Amino acid sequence: MTGADSPTHVFRVRHRLTQASEYRTVYRLGARRSAGPVTIYMLPNQRPEHRLGLSVGRRVGNAIARNRFKRLLREAFRLERPGLPITRAGAFDIVVTLRPHRPLTLAEYRAALATLARRAAAELAKREPDDAPR
Repeated sequence: MTGADSPTHVFRVRHRLTQASEYRTVYRLGARRSAGPVTIYMLPNQRPEHRLGLSVGRRVGNAIARNRFKRLLREAFRLERPGLPITRAGAFDIVVTLRPHRPLTLAEYRAALATLARRAAAELAKREPDDAPR
C-alpha cells in the first residue's frame, strides 16, 4: 500500500462541508488568511477530522477552469490533511476561495494550503482563552 493509497489519504463525503449554514459559520467566526490568489477561512469543528469547503466563483473562469481548480484544491487538501494543525478541541472546517489567477501546480496549491492553515491556526490559538494557570 503506497502513501497515496493509505486510509489517511482518502477524500470522503465526511471530509466536506455540505450545508450553506456551515459555510456561513466559518466565514463569520473563522480566521481568514490569504496568499496570492488563495484565501482560506478556518474554524475549529470539534470533530476528529478536517472538513473542506470550496468556493470558486465565475470570475475565476468558465466551468471547465473552475472544476479544474476545485479538483486541484481537493487533491491538495487530501494530500496535506494528515499534516494540517489540530487543536485540543479537534480538527478544523476549512473554506478555500480563489481569486482569478493563472493555474498553479498541485505543489503550489499544497504549499499555499499548508502555510495558510498554519497561520490561521496560530491566529485561532491566540483567540482561545488560556486555561492553564500561570
